[in-house]
Amino acid sequence: MRTYIDCYPCFLRQAISAARYAESNDMQLHTIIKEVLAVLQAQSNGVSPPEIGAIVHRVVREAVGVVDPYRNEKKKATEKALNIYPRLKGIMREHHDLETAIRISIAGNIIDLGVSSAYDDLWTTVQRVLHQPFAINDLGKFQKQLACAARLFFIGDNAGETVFDRALIESLPVPVTYVVKGSPVLNDATREDALDAGLDQCATIISNGSDAPGTVLSLCSGEFRELFESAGLILAKGQGNYETLSDAGTHVFCMLQVKCPVISKDIGVPTGSIVIRQSTNKC
Repeated sequence: MRTYIDCYPCFLRQAISAARYAESNDMQLHTIIKEVLAVLQAQSNGVSPPEIGAIVHRVVREAVGVVDPYRNEKKKATEKALNIYPRLKGIMREHHDLETAIRISIAGNIIDLGVSSAYDDLWTTVQRVLHQPFAINDLGKFQKQLACAARLFFIGDNAGETVFDRALIESLPVPVTYVVKGSPVLNDATREDALDAGLDQCATIISNGSDAPGTVLSLCSGEFRELFESAGLILAKGQGNYETLSDAGTHVFCMLQVKCPVISKDIGVPTGSIVIRQSTNKC
């Protein structure tokens, strides 16, 4: 997905939010704002939002000298999600079907500090998503490919959301490779966050080697790119992965809650929608 004009104020908002999570002082914040504005001025057409976001958040981390400004928030989100994990498993025992498991995983995508510093109550969100119609529903196509897959390559998104992904993975009939960020950016999950969620108990955890808030293949490690290219079936969570993988091929499925009006416009559904969408091939 290309970067739209309305993405630019969001980059600045994210930078200020990240700096405040890192407890920056006014001088640091002023420096960050100037440097981020310079970064935004320098961007050429055709880059995706996560490519710009990676640079913006590096500016913040370097200015405040904090490796992971969102670390405490990620721990809190994971703890909140683990508190309702037994109820998520209860739902799965009652229904025991792929659609319910997919909906539970999508419900976790509400934990997105790139969109807002607050998010809706997790259990209330689960109840909504369990009954909400899909705005785009390619679940049948995903299920057909899953039936033939030897392994699922699952690209995760945010910390805390990882717990909801765990509930889905534990219900799947194939082994799963779960992909996390190589280093911190926003509240995206790293290996530490995946371990906190217990994903090592149901999946093989790997890093993409990148600090971009999505999957920008050119910024990922060579090892990851090789695994990505050989993966038969890929499930990619969240808006950042939609922004970078929406045209990555028909073996890639993006699932998310649409929380941003720019993505709403790009994907063609209302804000607040839930989506499982088969990616297209690049033109």
